[in-house]
Amino acid sequence: MQNSIVITVGDMNGIGPELILKCLTATDQVDTRFILAGPASVFQYYATLFEIPFNLDVIHSPSTIPNLGNCIFDPFETEYHPNPGKISTEAGEIAMKSLDFGVSLVKDELAQALVTAPISKESIQMAGYNYAGHTEFLAEKTSCPEYTMMLISGGLRVGLVTTHIPVRQIAESITQEAIITKARIIHTTLKTQFSIKKPKIAILGLNPHAGDGGVIGVEEIEVIEPAMMSLNQMGVECDGPYPADGFFGSQQFENFDAVLAMYHDQGLGPFKALSFGRGVNFTAGLPIIRTSPDHGTAFAIAGKNRASMDSMLEAINLAKKLTYNLST
Repeated sequence: MQNSIVITVGDMNGIGPELILKCLTATDQVDTRFILAGPASVFQYYATLFEIPFNLDVIHSPSTIPNLGNCIFDPFETEYHPNPGKISTEAGEIAMKSLDFGVSLVKDELAQALVTAPISKESIQMAGYNYAGHTEFLAEKTSCPEYTMMLISGGLRVGLVTTHIPVRQIAESITQEAIITKARIIHTTLKTQFSIKKPKIAILGLNPHAGDGGVIGVEEIEVIEPAMMSLNQMGVECDGPYPADGFFGSQQFENFDAVLAMYHDQGLGPFKALSFGRGVNFTAGLPIIRTSPDHGTAFAIAGKNRASMDSMLEAINLAKKLTYNLST
């Protein structure tokens, strides 16, 4: 049976549409067909600009989605004209409506996974969408109260306890409950979606040198270690807390199925240095499969044929792998 993957257009003035079209020519499509969610005129613009073959069927209603073959699902039925590199209300509106359409296709089982091209937080908020990004919107649309961001590159998987909050709020947001919740989501995801029978998770400390026995901070002793004890009692195997610098520098992550970092830059800084532009953003805990490249709209190079498709291609390939795991 052929699986279907929805790819949303993202910000039409960023590098997303260009990467989507390039990836379609580079990915193996034997067992997968792709539904592009967004205005056909946007894809046509970039196909013409970069001389990319463009012969996809355009449909305007979910009921007409064909059983086989790639297509564009364009409910807009309006001509849009991208302005590469520019932040705009129109681009934010199109990005979020396309995302909404894409989620609906997966929820209605017309597709098995969702790949999202980058959006601009500024553009979507100009358009009246008060979300920090894709993840919060997807959680709301799928009625998912508990989820976590995971960055994936091969066997390196990094989850986060806290994400898009100011640095000054991090310490107070690191609670036993938060650590336990995120670790359990990762544990379940590794078992059910990645087919890892007995996942092992590394937990990073919050302070330099993981607190140095309480000399540099007490969060490891008072919060992180008790949370780890509870997790192990629940059957969620974890170890730590590890100092982040030495942990990544000595490649200890290779001994674990996932790493749980306390905050955004603690996890994503080393991850991006190690993934060489091929990282994938995966939302663990959602009732649907969702992946995306681990970069943004890259407005500075949009429309200039300079964007690397590596991360987007990895996001598509991971979605394909997870849909296969789901169907076997």
